[in-house]
Amino acid sequence: MTPRPLALPFVLLCFAPLAARAADPPKPVKVFVLAGQSNMEGQAVADLEGKDYNGGKGTLKALLADPAKAPLVKHLRDDKGAWVVRDDVWVRYQREKQPLLAGPLTVGFAVYGGKHHFGPELQFGHVVGDHCAEQVLLIKTAWGGKSLYKDFRPPSSGGAVGPYYTKMIAEVRAALADLKTDFPRYAGQGYELAGFVWYQGWNDGVDPKKAVPEYEQNLVNLIRDVRKEFRVPSLPVVIGELTGPWVDAPGEWATLRKAQAAAAARPEFKGTVLFVPTRDFVRPAKESPNPTHGHHEFGNAETYVLVGDALGKGMVELLTPRPKEKP
Repeated sequence: MTPRPLALPFVLLCFAPLAARAADPPKPVKVFVLAGQSNMEGQAVADLEGKDYNGGKGTLKALLADPAKAPLVKHLRDDKGAWVVRDDVWVRYQREKQPLLAGPLTVGFAVYGGKHHFGPELQFGHVVGDHCAEQVLLIKTAWGGKSLYKDFRPPSSGGAVGPYYTKMIAEVRAALADLKTDFPRYAGQGYELAGFVWYQGWNDGVDPKKAVPEYEQNLVNLIRDVRKEFRVPSLPVVIGELTGPWVDAPGEWATLRKAQAAAAARPEFKGTVLFVPTRDFVRPAKESPNPTHGHHEFGNAETYVLVGDALGKGMVELLTPRPKEKP
């Protein structure tokens, strides 16, 4: 009778060589939804120069040429001078009335197409991609000039549901249904909706009598409704602070930023929703490629990299298990 082989101790099994576990099935894709308006669409300038872009000031290329700032962005360019491409992070962005953008993370997932612009997804993807062992998918659902009060109005706020709330939900569902089509390397391992990022506010700020007073409750309702739509009751949510040249302005802008923070601070959201300050990331117009575009943070690449970094780190904080509190 052939003797039965001894079972390896559990500890040894857990630390078996990676080669021995190569046949393990891939884990579900970690999916993050990045929602908002034009700044989420992607207005940062990568490498455009000339008089139309302030001589290239404040672009990603200019940052790389600045010894003091290059360390912040050096991971975005390879040894051959090309923009780094990350196959472990996918991006899907359906621009309005334009072709779908889908592929591995790099510069170019912006409303303009091409390889000259980017948004917060670029650095967000690097931060979250470094954190997650699984394949990551970023679904961008963003449209310029849209308010939470009307365009993204969630169902539980009452009144007409915002058409772009409906469109946002539909696009997320379409992306999840088309994984194999959009990303041929998808192996059918399934997915997990792992996080939602909200980076929006300008259009509500310009309607102070109607939109601003409702903003906090509308944002709370948005979070609740998105969680309900996708049946993820504790879906991690990061709220990016409204940025722009008016960061320290009083009135409706200050009220709106406080509303964003107050929504995240609701007791029901403890440990699952985080407000991320970004006001310190705004750079002067004269040091930026689009000096007249204050509503687009002047297209400054450093601003968008820092915003994406903060949003990504905020998401990682929510994804990291916290030690249980002692009774």
